[in-house]
Parts: sequence; C-alpha cells; structure tokens
Amino acid sequence: MRKSIAMVALLAGMAGGVFAKPAAVKPAAAADVATVDAVIGALYDTISGPAGKARDWDRLRGLFRADGKLIVHARNKEGIFSTRVLSVDDYIAGVTPLFAKKGFFESELTRKSEQFGQIAHVFSTYESRHAKEAKPFQRGINSIQLVNDGRRWWVQSLVWQAETDHNPLPQRYLK
Repeated sequence: MRKSIAMVALLAGMAGGVFAKPAAVKPAAAADVATVDAVIGALYDTISGPAGKARDWDRLRGLFRADGKLIVHARNKEGIFSTRVLSVDDYIAGVTPLFAKKGFFESELTRKSEQFGQIAHVFSTYESRHAKEAKPFQRGINSIQLVNDGRRWWVQSLVWQAETDHNPLPQRYLK
C-alpha cells in the first residue's frame, strides 16, 4: 500500500510539471530565428562570454520551444553513461555560477545538417575554451533538433556529448 501511495505521489508531482503552464518568454529577435543557421549562431553566442559576464538568458529562452530540452549524455563519477534532461531554466541555473567564475566560449567547428519540410536536424561539432584565444579544453557534438511553425524556427531539443579519449570525434565530423 505504501508503494502505491508513493507511486501516486510521484506521478502526481511529475504530472504537475508536464501540465504546468510554461512561463512567459520574451519573444525572440526575428533575425535569431529566421533560419536554422541563425538559430545555431544565436545558441553559441548566448552561452559564450568571459567570466562574470551576464549572459542574455531571455535570448536563449526565446530560441527554445516552451517544452524544449537540453540533454547531456556523459559518464558519471562511476564511469557509467547517464543522461540528464534539463529545461532551459535548469540549464541556466546550472551554468550561471560556473560562468561567473570561468569564461566559457563555445564555437562551431563543422556542421552536418538534414532538413525535411518543417523539421531539421543539425550535428554541430564544437570546441569549448575558457578564453576566446585559449586552447580548447573540450570538443564534442551538439545534436540539435529544430521545428518550424510556419513563422520561425524553434529549438525542440539539444543533446550533447563531449569527446573523450575512449570516444574521439570521427574525422567525418571534423571536416
């Protein structure tokens, strides 16, 4: 019986998040969402900056659908792959203290894109630095899924995985 009550409470709590009305988001600049290229450029631009520089989080929020997600797939401390699914606000809350202490500049190295009608998928190879001219400390791939509602492009989800010694970037994603 206790398990049933706990399960009902868990499901009720999860449903609250699923059915909750999303917070109002400042409309995105038309130039940021007119094309897939513009959205990808705005994504990299919004998260990049020197230590202590406030990011334009409203701009980032405006790129994503209200139900959009950022998903990191990486090894945890035990070395087992885990997936963390974040709302845009979860992501912002997690990186803001880090960006206050350290610079973070992420840039695109190469891109592989596919589009069919109003959906697009972008494999964007990135590298990350703590300063604009510093040596990269990380590379990986951002897998970005976008949708167009007839008026603009939206990020539906962004999944990323960093390169490791055991999982180097394939050459096809570096050209």
